[in-house]
Amino acid sequence: MDGEGRREKRGKKLRWIIGAVLVALVVVVTFRVGSAPQISIEPALPGIGRRTPVAVVFEESSRGLGRIQVELVQGQLSQVVAEEEYRPRAAWKFWGPRIAHAELELEIGSDTVDGIEPGEATVRASAWPAPTWLRRPDPVVQELSLPVRLIPPALEVVSMQNYVARGGAGVVVYRVGESAVRDGVEIEANWFPGYPLPGGDSGERFSLYGVPFDLENGDEIRLIAEDDVLNRSSRSFVERFFAKGYKTDNIQITDQFMEKVVPAILEQTPGIKSRDSLLESYLEINGELRRQNTETLTALGESSRREFLWDRPFFTMPNAQVMSAFADRRTYVYEGEPVDQQDHLGFDLASVRRAEVPAANRGIVVLARYLGIYGNAVVIDHGYGLMSLYGHLSSLEVSEGQTVERGQTVGRTGETGLAGGDHLHFTMLVRGESVTPVEWWDAKWIRDRFAAKLGESFPFKP
Repeated sequence: MDGEGRREKRGKKLRWIIGAVLVALVVVVTFRVGSAPQISIEPALPGIGRRTPVAVVFEESSRGLGRIQVELVQGQLSQVVAEEEYRPRAAWKFWGPRIAHAELELEIGSDTVDGIEPGEATVRASAWPAPTWLRRPDPVVQELSLPVRLIPPALEVVSMQNYVARGGAGVVVYRVGESAVRDGVEIEANWFPGYPLPGGDSGERFSLYGVPFDLENGDEIRLIAEDDVLNRSSRSFVERFFAKGYKTDNIQITDQFMEKVVPAILEQTPGIKSRDSLLESYLEINGELRRQNTETLTALGESSRREFLWDRPFFTMPNAQVMSAFADRRTYVYEGEPVDQQDHLGFDLASVRRAEVPAANRGIVVLARYLGIYGNAVVIDHGYGLMSLYGHLSSLEVSEGQTVERGQTVGRTGETGLAGGDHLHFTMLVRGESVTPVEWWDAKWIRDRFAAKLGESFPFKP
C-alpha cells in the first residue's frame, strides 16, 4: 500500500474514533442522570410535639444533589417545611464541584406547622436526581410516620403550705399523669427531679429542692412535668417566699496567708496551674477552683441514693462558736484594694483545735478526700439529693462508701484549703445547691415543712 492509501486509512480510523466519541458524548449528555439519592430521617424524639427536632440527611455520590424537599403530611394537610436547590455536576463531567451530602436540621410540630392535630403525621423527604436535557427522573421519596401528641401531662399540686426562704430548702408533693416521663422542680438552671412517693398512690410524687440564696422571686420556682415529646406542664406552687437578706463582710488578704494556702492547694489540685503572681494564683483558686468544686458537688448530688437514710434532726458540732454564717457576701481586700467577691455558702464553726467533727445524720460517705477550696473534706449522702459537707479538716476518719451514724466522728477540724484558722466549714446541699443548715438543725422545721407533707412515708423521730 502506497503512502496515500495509508493516509486515507488513518483518516478513516480517526473519523471513526471522533464519531464514536461524539456518539458517546450525545448518549452521556442525553441519558446520564444522577444516581438515586440516599435519604435518612432521624427524629430526636419518639413523636411530634410542639417542636420536635428532626435531622434529614441526603447523599448522592455521582453528579451530586439537585433539589431536596421535606414536607409534613397529615390527612389533607401537606406543608413544605424545608427545601433547597443545588447545582449538580454537568452530565458530561466526571469531576469538579458538587454537593454530595446535605443535612437539614428542622423543628417540626404545632409551633412550626399550622393546622397539625393529635393523631399521626408523616415526615416526607424527597430528593430529585440530577437530570439531563431529555430525562427528568422521578424523585426518591423517604417517609417516616410519627405519633402527634400535643397535650402535656396532667399535673396537680397536692401538698399545702409550700413556704420557702431564699437559701433554704423545700419539699413539694404532687401528682402527674401517665404520659409524664420527666417531672420535678425547676429553679432557673437548677433541676430537682421528682421521685415516687413511698407508700403513695399511683402518680404521686415528691421533689426535694434547694432555693438559690440569691433568687429574687419565688415565682421562678416551678413544678414541671414533661412527656416524651417535650410537651410541658408548669405550675407555680410556692405560697410564701421569704426573701431574707444576708450580711456582707470584708476579708483581708495578706501575702503571708496566700503563701500558706496557695502552694498547698496547687500541689493537691493538678488541674489548676500556678499564675504569674501569688495574688493571681489565689484569685484563680478563689474563683475557678471554687466553680469546679461546685460542679463536683452537683455531680455527687445527681448520684444520690433514692431512699431516706435519716429519720432524726440534723446534728451540729457541739460547743462550737459561729465564726461566719450562711451566704455572707465577702469582699476580698489586698493592700487596701478590693480584688474579688465571693459568697460564703456555709457555716464556719470553731471550737478547740483538732476538735472532733460529728456526722450531722445517718448516711453514706460519697467523698472523703482533698477537695480544692475545702481542703480535706467529707460529703455524706442522706438520700434523695440531700447531702452534708464538712470542710477544712485536719484528718479524715471515714472512707468513701462507708455508712455512718448520726454523731459518729468523720474527722477533726483543721485549716486545710482556703481556711485562715482551725475550724469546720459545714453546709447542707440539695443536688449540689448549698442551702442553710439552720433549717435542718431545727426539729420543728423538719416536722412541719418536710415530714408533714410526706406523711407516713417518712417516719420522722424528733
